Amino acid sequence: MNDAPVSSPGAAGPRRPGDTALTALGLGPAPLSPADASPHSFPGGGSWRTEVPSVEGPEALGVVLKESARLDVPVHRVSQGSGVWMLTDAEITEMVEGCAERDIELCLFTGPRGTWDTGASVRTDSGGAGLRSRGHDALAGCVEDALRATGLGVKCLLVADEGVLWTLHRLREQGALPADTTFKVSALIGPVNPASYAVFEQLGADSINIPSDLTLAQFTEIRRVSRAPMDLYIEAPDDLGGYVRMYEVAELIRRGAPLYLKFGLSRSPGIYPYGRHLRELALSTAKERVRRGRLALDLLARHGADGGMAQLGTRLPGPLKRFEISS
Repeated sequence: MNDAPVSSPGAAGPRRPGDTALTALGLGPAPLSPADASPHSFPGGGSWRTEVPSVEGPEALGVVLKESARLDVPVHRVSQGSGVWMLTDAEITEMVEGCAERDIELCLFTGPRGTWDTGASVRTDSGGAGLRSRGHDALAGCVEDALRATGLGVKCLLVADEGVLWTLHRLREQGALPADTTFKVSALIGPVNPASYAVFEQLGADSINIPSDLTLAQFTEIRRVSRAPMDLYIEAPDDLGGYVRMYEVAELIRRGAPLYLKFGLSRSPGIYPYGRHLRELALSTAKERVRRGRLALDLLARHGADGGMAQLGTRLPGPLKRFEISS
C-alpha cells in the first residue's frame, strides 16, 4: 500500500463519466469551472482522506484492518457510532492499539444523546432536539466520556451538540483535554449552509459532517467561507437518506477538498447502540464498507482522479478559525 501523497489531478480536472462517447454524439458534458474548485487542502498536501464509519468494537476493527489490507484500501480514520459508554476500558485500549499499529485515527462518539433518553419530543414528527444532549447531566456525561476516552489514548471525539463541542474545545484550550485532540461533528446535526458551517468551525470543530444531499453548488458556497475539513457519506445510511453519490466522487473532492470520503451503506439495518446480539450484522457490514471503499477508489482511478490523496497517517486539520474564549 502506497502511503506517499499522490499529486493532484491536472488543471483540466478529472475525466467526467462517459465524456468521450457523449462528446462524439454532440452530447458532451458541460465544462468544469475553475471557480468551482476548492482552493484548500490538508496540511502537507492532499485533497482527500478516507473513513470507515460504524466500527463498533475491537472485533469489527479487526475485520476492517484485515479487509483493507486484502483489498488495498487506504484508511485514514475509523469511527464508532454507539458511544464511548458502550465500550469497556479494555475494548477501547484494544482499539487504540490496533489503530496505532496501522497509524489510523480512531474516533469515538461522546455521551448521552437526546434520541436515547426519556425526552418525548424526539419521537414526534418534528424530531425535537434530535441527538443534542438534554440538560446538565447529559452535557456532563459527554465531558466524562471525553476525559475517559482521551485518558485511554483516543485522539478524536465525535460530537452531536453545539454546546458539547464548545465545552470540549474550551477544555482542550485549557489543557484538560490533550491539545492534539480533534473534534468531529456528527452527520446527524451537520450544517446545511455556509454560515452554519463556519459557526461549527469557530466552536472548535476539526472536521464537519455535512448532509449527503447537499448540491455541488452548495459545496462550493461552503468552501468560500471555510477551509475546515468536510466529512461526507458518499453512500449514506438509510436513516440519513440512503443517498448513493459514488459516481460524483471526483467532483465532490474537487469542490469539497479537504474532504473525508466516508464509506457508508444504504439498505442496511441500524446497529446503534451496538451489542453482541448484533455481532454478525456489525461484522458483515464492516467488511462491506471496506469493499465500498475499493469500489470508490476504482472509480476515481478510471476517471483519472485518484491523485491527491493525503498521506496515510496524517490526521490534523491545519489552522482553523475559532471564537475567542473569554477568561
